Amino acid sequence: MALYLGVMSGTSLDGLDIALIEQGEQLELLATHYLPMPGDLRQELLALCSSGPDEIARAALAENRWASLAGEGIRQLLARQGLQADAIRAIGSHGQTIRHEPARGFTVQIGNPALLAELTGISVVADFRRRDVAAGGQGAPLVPAFHETLFSHLGQHLAVLNVGGFSNLSLIEQDKPVHGFDCGPGNVLMDAWIERKLGHAYDADGAWAASGVVQAGLLSALLADPFFAGSGPKSTGREVFNLPWLDAHLAGLPAFQDEDVQATLLELTARSIIDSLSNAQQGTKALLVCGGGARNGALMARLGQLLPAARVASTGAHGVDPDWVEAMAFAWLAHCCLEGISANRPSVTAAKGLRVLGAIYPA
Repeated sequence: MALYLGVMSGTSLDGLDIALIEQGEQLELLATHYLPMPGDLRQELLALCSSGPDEIARAALAENRWASLAGEGIRQLLARQGLQADAIRAIGSHGQTIRHEPARGFTVQIGNPALLAELTGISVVADFRRRDVAAGGQGAPLVPAFHETLFSHLGQHLAVLNVGGFSNLSLIEQDKPVHGFDCGPGNVLMDAWIERKLGHAYDADGAWAASGVVQAGLLSALLADPFFAGSGPKSTGREVFNLPWLDAHLAGLPAFQDEDVQATLLELTARSIIDSLSNAQQGTKALLVCGGGARNGALMARLGQLLPAARVASTGAHGVDPDWVEAMAFAWLAHCCLEGISANRPSVTAAKGLRVLGAIYPA
């Protein structure tokens, strides 16, 4: 058995999730730690998702700060657990995605794993996505193989849904390779809209969305984006779905109440998920939800309404805290890399074959 740490900051950029796992015959989550993202670093990372001046230097400075923040969080977690650095076999660090364009042959995650190894005295495994892209894949999502490891024992016709900034599905059926793909926006547009209009980082429990009325014309226009028409493998990011994308659609329509736009964005998230699921897996019996979206009561209720024949529940119902699944996944991916275990799935990313993912930065 060995101990691993997973570090994850997703497209929401609210903070860093750090998970400590023990990997043996079974995987066990031992401890977690969360660090809020400093506001100025969050703004710089968001800015780096688009072209701008002096990008190379700015990205280098931002990833040094990200690595320093991750190092501090790891030290805090280890101190709380009474562990020394040499007790940890490796850190699996996702870094922060600032560009994801697999159609053009690249994906970029920053986080200076060399500095993180130096700061912690622990080997770091990072850069998980680029090998899959090099093999002709999407490089995302990477979590379906992990979802399969955690939940395949629950039976067939199972779907695991991660709702972070973007949403992705893992489809698990007996005697078939796990299938999965990005569905579209998760929280990213809802978070951006409420931040613009109310100054809030997110819509707690979906309460603001629940106060509005879905606007059918706007919803139809948003769902007409070509991304939603394609079947997996597919992945997406802020390059496609962002406030300018929303503004372009709003510009051609009558003015709406702000809360109605939020209600429509929640419906967009729910509809794009369930439409994708219905097209890809008939007869889904259970939909397990993780990520921040699992805490959005309005979204969870709407998913249940749109999928009445299935049981819709948080992964917490099966003993896996929905807030920590992705951080756990990158700890597991570090284990796979060090053990030479292929962790991509061609059925998910369309890569040419199975590949060992990650680059190793020894302590």
